[in-house]
Amino acid sequence: MSTALKKSPLARVKDDFGGKDKLVDKIVGVLDSGDESKDDLRKRLLGVANKKLIRLFTVATETKQAGGHDKLAAATADKLGRAKDKDYVAKLESFSNGRLIDIMSAAERRQGAAAAAAAPGAAADGAKAPRAARPARAPKPVAKAPAPKAKAKAKGGSKSAKKKR
Repeated sequence: MSTALKKSPLARVKDDFGGKDKLVDKIVGVLDSGDESKDDLRKRLLGVANKKLIRLFTVATETKQAGGHDKLAAATADKLGRAKDKDYVAKLESFSNGRLIDIMSAAERRQGAAAAAAAPGAAADGAKAPRAARPARAPKPVAKAPAPKAKAKAKGGSKSAKKKR
């Protein structure tokens, strides 16, 4: 889809959720508000930009599907192939949910690209063919040494000529 045909965040909110109020209600239902009441959270979210609300909803639902923050961190470490490294998993647990989801999606893309490159018919599927090797270049000619400069005669105007007199 080209960038000219993308919908604005306002249009996406209206089409996908039926309005900003309904999107905020869905987010409040999915999020754990912690020590903040749901009404205060709702008031605060109504002032947030539509694009940020869409991102927040996506992150919250994916975190909930993964089973929570700790399980999301473990799944991310597993995708990266470092599930047995306890220190690395502990470091991932210190990251935000959004960052964990971004790291996991990047790891999935890398695995997909590696699998596509390893597939036998990858070049026939529209991937670029490897470039042919360039022919060897001829060596550059050696530059000539600069010609010696002719000495100018001093006619009494220069200081060095006056000192000699």
